[in-house]
Amino acid sequence: MPKISSEKTEGVQSVVLALSILETLGDARGHLGVTSLAESLGTTKSRIHRHLQTLVQQGYIVQSPLTERYRLGSKLIELGNAAISSSDIVGIASQPMRALRDQCDQAVILGQIEEEGIRILTTLSGKAAVEVGVRPGSVLDFSTSAQGKMALAFMSEKHRERVFARPLPEATPYSITDLNVLKKHLQDIRARGWAEAPNEAAIGLNALAFPVLGPSGELLGSLAIVGLTQFIKSPPAEDQIRAVGTAAEQISNVLGYYGQLPGTWR
Repeated sequence: MPKISSEKTEGVQSVVLALSILETLGDARGHLGVTSLAESLGTTKSRIHRHLQTLVQQGYIVQSPLTERYRLGSKLIELGNAAISSSDIVGIASQPMRALRDQCDQAVILGQIEEEGIRILTTLSGKAAVEVGVRPGSVLDFSTSAQGKMALAFMSEKHRERVFARPLPEATPYSITDLNVLKKHLQDIRARGWAEAPNEAAIGLNALAFPVLGPSGELLGSLAIVGLTQFIKSPPAEDQIRAVGTAAEQISNVLGYYGQLPGTWR
């Protein structure tokens, strides 16, 4: 998070500070007070307080009457839903995602590639008695999730090297933390065309992910099914692989990608 340390160009800086407050509250996933926000953003409590009052008045954040701390408000949820609804890829993917969910019975997740990981755009709940899924808006790590590893395999070399420059997180004992092991793993993903991550992000959880490509073969996003390891085994069943691959290919074709998705998955 950038520090807000200058009072120059106050108009622009006020916008930056207001957005930074919202991002900080979002990252905290809970209530924060004026002091915590001021320390996090490197500015004064009085300056933070002025912005908080404006954001409260506009409905973007809410102040607890008991603790006097702040959290994100309902207007941001409305804006988030509007952003998702206006995304072309979400609308295009909706029918293939429903068909995939009905075919596999597992939760279906659509994500887009960002600098820090895979941002989940939309999800469809599965039909299993035990609900497994990922919240829209969540960011999945590149090296511990099937969607992230698939993205690493198909993204540009420049972007991949930026990810490799960072430490690999260890979400579980099964996470890949050795860069050489990860690179070999990505070679296998590129060859077969799909990625999985059994127990790597959370024990008992697996996902099967395929790329969503644009007109020039550029990586636009990821399509995946997510479920317990007893339902998505390692390796996944051939009918699951074909189903997810076919749906990802359908979405890619509508987005302008000509032909079949790469890999030996058919």
